[in-house]
Amino acid sequence: MFKKFIKPVCAHCDLMCGVYDPQQAMIEAKSVYAIATKYQESDDEVFRTRCIILKEQRAELVKNHLWVLWTDYFKPEHLELHEDLHDLFWRATKQAGECKKSVDPEEGQKLIKLIEEIEEVFKKTQHNH
Repeated sequence: MFKKFIKPVCAHCDLMCGVYDPQQAMIEAKSVYAIATKYQESDDEVFRTRCIILKEQRAELVKNHLWVLWTDYFKPEHLELHEDLHDLFWRATKQAGECKKSVDPEEGQKLIKLIEEIEEVFKKTQHNH
């Protein structure tokens, strides 16, 4: 009787929020890169200490945003289409950890490139959600 009123629902989470975007991780990764660059340009020890603290916080946020994407957004069918997806996320989160240990802007640049790769896969999966 009510079947004509019920529409099939496709959801990726319990709330069906649909709000996932690798740009959250990208913004933080760009901050990591910018902070490391500012650290290198300064000889003010107080400023450099603040840079380290903020860079580590931002790198941790990158890891968090990536893990939310990996565990909540991506599905087994995405892994079937993009076989290196697990490895890509592993390398990206490991690189975020490397950024926490380093003040070399190049480490931040590596992180940005990995997130760009994740974003490419993400865009290809948009029709599945």
